[in-house]
Amino acid sequence: MKPEGHPNYHFIKVVMTDGNEYITRSTYGAQGASLHLDIDPKTHPAWTGGSAHLVDRGGRLTRFNTRFGNIGLGKK
Repeated sequence: MKPEGHPNYHFIKVVMTDGNEYITRSTYGAQGASLHLDIDPKTHPAWTGGSAHLVDRGGRLTRFNTRFGNIGLGKK
């Protein structure tokens, strides 16, 4: 196989938003590069189940509820 067929797989340092660091292998950057994350699994609502509210201003959700809101599936 051609040598340029595979990306350069090397060790990098990942820096979390709270300052924690760990070493992993990646194709990001060059050997010894640092990847600083903008989101953190310990604090981001996508992982923690934090409060997120759905804002709909007459879009798809409103149209769906208008068309199918009176069906009542799942109610006993």
